[in-house]
Amino acid sequence: MAKRALILLEGSRYNGPLYVQAALRLGLHPITLSDDPAQYDYVAAEGSGAIRVDTSNLDALIHECSRLQPRYDIAGITCAGDTFYATVGKVCRHFKLPGPDPFSIERCCDKFTQRQLLAQAGVPEPAYRVATHATDVQRAAAEIGLPVIVKPAVGSGSRGVRLCRNVEELAEHTAYLLGGQHTWRSSPRILVEEFAQGPLYWADIMGDQIIGIGIADCGPPPHFVCRECTIPAPLTDDQHERVADVSRSCLRALGLGWGPTGIEFRWTKRGPVVIEVNPRLHGAPTPQLIQLAYGIDLVTEHIKLVIGDECDLHSRHSQTAAARFLVPDTDGTLDWIGGDSQAAAIPGVAEIKFYVEPKTPIVRKGDLRDWIGYVIATSPSRARTEAILQRAVDLIDWSITPFSTPGEQE
Repeated sequence: MAKRALILLEGSRYNGPLYVQAALRLGLHPITLSDDPAQYDYVAAEGSGAIRVDTSNLDALIHECSRLQPRYDIAGITCAGDTFYATVGKVCRHFKLPGPDPFSIERCCDKFTQRQLLAQAGVPEPAYRVATHATDVQRAAAEIGLPVIVKPAVGSGSRGVRLCRNVEELAEHTAYLLGGQHTWRSSPRILVEEFAQGPLYWADIMGDQIIGIGIADCGPPPHFVCRECTIPAPLTDDQHERVADVSRSCLRALGLGWGPTGIEFRWTKRGPVVIEVNPRLHGAPTPQLIQLAYGIDLVTEHIKLVIGDECDLHSRHSQTAAARFLVPDTDGTLDWIGGDSQAAAIPGVAEIKFYVEPKTPIVRKGDLRDWIGYVIATSPSRARTEAILQRAVDLIDWSITPFSTPGEQE
């Protein structure tokens, strides 16, 4: 009997290992199709398969899956992020497998189109304009009023996202985006948005069911690197229902409702304002936080949906879970990082993860690539969880030697 396989298009250092591990627990053989499988070190470590293929070529992907069929029973096809999620939908349709609507995914991943669809549905969101040239950016910022958020219309992980507080910062960031330093997935288009001020909340949804709502802390400006996230968020029943109502409005407006969706909000004077809708789970460690808080493994439940099994989204318990990201404050070479064994021994510490090893060059980008790791803690209360987290983080330390500048002695 052919072994059941789960095909994963590309991977991710964040949720990628979670998908491979969950597939193995479900008795599936995960096979990652990638332009460069070697970039995902967890694939070999977990004993799963990997095949080099041009993942931007739909015909090549269909051909590769067809080639695998005599050897494997392909139970499902998915991916850990949203970059290839529309392609996943197209391949699933070809093989008549459960999957997302590729048209809806493509519209959602284009943030300008997303903004238009949300506006048409009356979903509260910041004022926005789209621009392709520096003069368009300046005009849009003048119409909206500084400060503004300037970001690529297509992208993820806060790459290229910046708060521009004055005309100098606006000109500098526009030059960065349009001057060849930023990598564009498609023709350069820039979104200029009103800076919605207020606490940042996030919701993770599976199908049309809201699993949990958390709160996050980002900064410092002008970047939006997440520093801490906690679930559940400290919301009143009324606030929770308002966020839930806006979330459901987003799903309807964007034609989503199959599989995972992650939504970010700012709570402003107008109430919850939608910052972004992503047709995927939020990246690690959010799935771990939800599992610790509610006992729901969203990665496993997503895979069960992909292979046609029934999901179980019932909460099993109620805890407070929080993660603190480890972010360096300087560029240079990482000499050492430690304290994790002492921190891990603290009761309530659920996980400590490092993304880097000693001798790694540290070059901050102002986005999620700045993370060098994280610490997760959980307990029955928010105050206790925060205390555990702080105690653990205080034990972790690292040293970075700044890069030498031209003319400086080595």
